[in-house]
Parts: sequence; structure tokens; C-alpha cells
Amino acid sequence: MQIHYISQENSILNHFLGQIRDVNVHHDSMRFRRNIERIGEIMAYEMSKTFSYAPVDIQTPLGTKHTTQLADKQILCSILRAGLPLHLGFLNIFDNAENGFVSAFRHHTDDENHFDIVVEYQAIPDINGKNLLLIDPMLATGQSMVAVFNRLMQRGTPKEIHLAVVIAAPEGIEHLNRHLPENVHLWVAALDEKLNEKNYIVPGLGDAGDLAYGNKL
Repeated sequence: MQIHYISQENSILNHFLGQIRDVNVHHDSMRFRRNIERIGEIMAYEMSKTFSYAPVDIQTPLGTKHTTQLADKQILCSILRAGLPLHLGFLNIFDNAENGFVSAFRHHTDDENHFDIVVEYQAIPDINGKNLLLIDPMLATGQSMVAVFNRLMQRGTPKEIHLAVVIAAPEGIEHLNRHLPENVHLWVAALDEKLNEKNYIVPGLGDAGDLAYGNKL
């Protein structure tokens, strides 16, 4: 797996990352969603530098401009519900992309420290020969990402596969390294320290879905 760390150099990205972590800002769910969306736009721009482009002639009112445009179709696929604001940021950049949505959640057994990943709802277009961008803001254990990835691969063979996460734990990255092919690209906005005993990212930011859309039962 090829890993791209985006926040290693100072940019406005780090400003937005700081705000989504700040407990003094967490009461403002609209700002949280908008900042996640902005982070998605920045990540999409950085990712776009690695894609294939084709030459094209554009007719202007005064002449013809020789330039380039994306050569491949993109599919944005987010993991519900936390992935929706990040998805929107990517869609603002890749505005002609097709879109897919998958639900995945932790199902705890009698032991609260152990859980299975349940993948249920799926609404996915044809992925064959296209660039698949799998989007989820938090990469904790990595089990959800691998479970969704495996389910999607049953549907076809993309040209390229890119995973986009805002905050990742080292344990999650290691899990992806062990279970995903070498040609997969992982894009990480921020790498955090570790997982705690409940498999939450530290320092992290809390539950991204709850911060974006309110607490769930």
C-alpha cells in the first residue's frame, strides 16, 4: 500500500484540522461539517495531481486553448454516516464523479472490547475500469475500511483505488498494510498517536458522526 501524508507541511489544512479537534468548537455542528468538507476539498486537490489527464482543445470567445482534462471517471464512495461531509468536499472538486454509499458499523458482542464489522446498505455504481475513491473520516482499527473494501471488490475491478481518511491511528494503517493490495493508495490528512483501550483514536476528535449530525441512541 502506498501512503500519502498531507499535513506534514504547514498549510490551511492544519488550521481546519485544529478546529475539528477543538472541544470549544464542537458545539457548532455546522462548522464541524463545513471544516470536514473543506478538508475533503484539499485532499481531493492533492489526490488529483496523481491522476491521468488527456489533452483537449477548448474554444474560447477569442480563440482556442490547448489544455488537459481528467482522463478517467471517478467514483466517490463514502461510509455512512460520518463520511458524508467529507464526501461532499470531494464532490465539490470531482463534480462529474459517480457516487456510492455503504453502511458499516461496529457490532459489539458480550465483550465490549471486541466487535465485528457489519456491512449492510450498499448503493454502488459500476466500478470497473474507474478510479474508486473510498472515503471515511476516521481510520481507527482499519477493520471497517477493509470490510467495505472487500465487499466492493466483489463488484468489479477499478483502474485505481484511493482511500481517503482525515485522521488515522498507526494501528489502523498497519491493519490496512496487512490486508490490502500494494497498488492501493491511502491518503491521510493527519496521523495520530495510538488507539486507546476502547479502540478510539487518541488524541483524535471524538465521534465524527455525532459531531456532524448529533448523538445517536
